[in-house]
Amino acid sequence: MRTIYLLSFLLVIFLTGCKKYGNDQRPNIVILFADDQRYQTINHLGNEEILTPHLDRLASSGVSFNNAYIMGGTSGAVCAPSRAMLLTGKTLFHLDQEGEWNFPVGSTDTTFIELLRRKGYFTYGVGKQHNGKGVVSRSFSDGGHFMFGGMSSHYKIPVFDFNADSLYSDENAYIVQDKHSTDLYADDAVNFIRDYHGEAPFLLYLAFQAPHDPREMPEDFLDIYENREIKLPLNFLPQHPFDNGELVIRDELLATFPRTGEEVINHIKAYYAMISHLDHAVGRILSAIDHKGIRNNTLIIFTADNGLAVGQHGLMGKQNLYEHSIRIPMIISGPGIPENRTSNAFCYLNDLYPTLCEYVGIKTPASVETSGFLKCLRDPDASHRELLTFAYKNFQRGIRKGPWKYIEYHVDGDNHIQLFNLDEDPWEMRDLAVFPGNQVLIGNLRGNMKNQWTSLGDTGFSWNVEPQNNTSHESHAIEQDR
Repeated sequence: MRTIYLLSFLLVIFLTGCKKYGNDQRPNIVILFADDQRYQTINHLGNEEILTPHLDRLASSGVSFNNAYIMGGTSGAVCAPSRAMLLTGKTLFHLDQEGEWNFPVGSTDTTFIELLRRKGYFTYGVGKQHNGKGVVSRSFSDGGHFMFGGMSSHYKIPVFDFNADSLYSDENAYIVQDKHSTDLYADDAVNFIRDYHGEAPFLLYLAFQAPHDPREMPEDFLDIYENREIKLPLNFLPQHPFDNGELVIRDELLATFPRTGEEVINHIKAYYAMISHLDHAVGRILSAIDHKGIRNNTLIIFTADNGLAVGQHGLMGKQNLYEHSIRIPMIISGPGIPENRTSNAFCYLNDLYPTLCEYVGIKTPASVETSGFLKCLRDPDASHRELLTFAYKNFQRGIRKGPWKYIEYHVDGDNHIQLFNLDEDPWEMRDLAVFPGNQVLIGNLRGNMKNQWTSLGDTGFSWNVEPQNNTSHESHAIEQDR
């Protein structure tokens, strides 16, 4: 009986915080979007090496998703398609792509920000924008500093001021050198929250550049980790055991070959320092919300565009389908959402678009191809997707179903496969594809993966190539198993 009363109480709170369009009590929405922050980087969620007190506080006030993923990327700049999918709710192979690096959100695509603006929200944006300039003025009512592109020095940031008329030509750009990018964007957000007095609910979208390299941060944050014990990840390798198709891309050149333990630990310390600095900025934003007295009617989402290897599996970057690169943090806190809970539901980053529509009570556009997981916010024990599939360019494909993770590589005529049981082997160290008894399982997973990607418009992968393994890969699996 107590359980029934509790559920009824939570439902009442939820409905109070999620009024239909037209009611001025609709919740404010704050989206804090990190760049290259993998899921293993929040203390409250299990990483005792890193200090993230403000993200810990946010996690304790809401629901943390253990199995939030990106679909992958068709570019080495994985963040560009990832952000396009978040903004539009489209799936990977239905995005507009111009060349290797550009994924513009065109005028025929309605972003979730643009939709909420049409429905009465005051929308404010700041930070990194990687999907064209026109979409900014179309989506936001106002904004702060915008950096268009993939990366820059964090202390020499090429920015534009928001312009409602899309006047973002080169002569309007300038360089900010007196602040770190994280502080610059957090200042904009804090000032907006403090100064906003409109009657309409607001949506604040802040896209950080951190912890994307270059690994620059205020020295006092790096000092935190100078004498702090940081261990090599369990799956550290001096080099990846086979050619995955992307071993010499820019991200992989940030460390020497073969990788050394000392160098990787230094990279991890700097990576953690950038995240602790970002956490400090998140704390300032949460404090501004609290000081404004609007915390009880504000939905707060913290997530990221992709992860990063930083030494795991002999890799440094994000151009792969291992957990460290495609699995992301996702914390959601707000009216009607249980506190200090975790959800094991499978979800994609781009599932956020329809979820936001459901949360504020507006119709999801027909162009959105993903599905919302509002039920998982009401009940963190609920499930969402049966499986998730992943892709990187035309030579890597993967699937997650239950505890099983299967990855297939087609690189210059060579074919590799991997099979992991993530319940027993979360670091993806023990490749089970080498065991003949797993061939039926592999066939089933591969069939599910093929059907899913074919239905989503994937025409670039050679499904007629029979999956197989080779002896070097098998030796690596046996060596790790020891």
